[in-house]
Amino acid sequence: MSKPRSLALPPRTQARRLVTARGDFAVLDTAPAGERRGTVLLLPGYTGSKEDFLALLGPLSDAGYRAVAVDGRGQHETPGPRGRAAYRRKALALDAVAQAAALGEGPVHLLGHSFGGLVARAAASLAPAAFRSLTLLSSGTGRVARPQRVRVRMLRGALAVLPKDRVWEAMCRLDARGEEPGAVDAPELTRFLRRRWMRTRIAQLSGAGRLLVATRDGTEELLDLRMPLHFAYGADEMVWPTAELAAAAARTGAHHSVVTGAGHSPNVSHPRELAERLTAFWDRADADAVARAGSRTGASTAS
Repeated sequence: MSKPRSLALPPRTQARRLVTARGDFAVLDTAPAGERRGTVLLLPGYTGSKEDFLALLGPLSDAGYRAVAVDGRGQHETPGPRGRAAYRRKALALDAVAQAAALGEGPVHLLGHSFGGLVARAAASLAPAAFRSLTLLSSGTGRVARPQRVRVRMLRGALAVLPKDRVWEAMCRLDARGEEPGAVDAPELTRFLRRRWMRTRIAQLSGAGRLLVATRDGTEELLDLRMPLHFAYGADEMVWPTAELAAAAARTGAHHSVVTGAGHSPNVSHPRELAERLTAFWDRADADAVARAGSRTGASTAS
């Protein structure tokens, strides 16, 4: 999981409910500083929440982007059903499509972190017109690496037989520092992490975990996308093998960013460097779109 290092809201950030055709979602909505260059929808990963992007929201806003981080259904402050069917990938992808539409700004840039990347690429496949680009942040094309599969299976098994608070205590004993070395566990952060865990639906944790360990290679799905694609991850990524991520980026012709010194959550550890990589990709994607539109207009005029 990502572990935010501060819970302070960045300037121009509003915690609110996003009303969509598929229900209401808790979001952190950060307005751009100065002229708006675009809007990005941010989907968090497994056991995470919208707060995983707190450190990234400010740099994106400073660069002129409206950034909206969302709790998915059953995740932290967004209610969700108890049944397993509600957490299938297609259902979660349709939620992301509805969230993009509810922002009311036409196609938006889409970013999914870790498990959120599995949801994001499904959403992009279902409704490509809703998105200007797709960024897979610390997210691969198939199953997670074997050590993470073992960990997720243990977690799902424990949730099936133990109270959620007991599972949380066991997780803390096994890995008190989480996946981001150097994070400071201030008392308010510890309370937040436990509260987030307790509020997240067991069905969401189980369903998302099942997708992480069962999803097959999705490179063909990405090859079929007709939008700019970006793989971004830390040099010390440990959930997906970095060799596989680099190979997928090469095979799909995607923009490729590796953040030196970062692990699984560059959005937490290296937010400003990540923001620079993201905005450079979005700027290029938008410039290419304008050039293509100009070419089509010129061809139509000539004919």
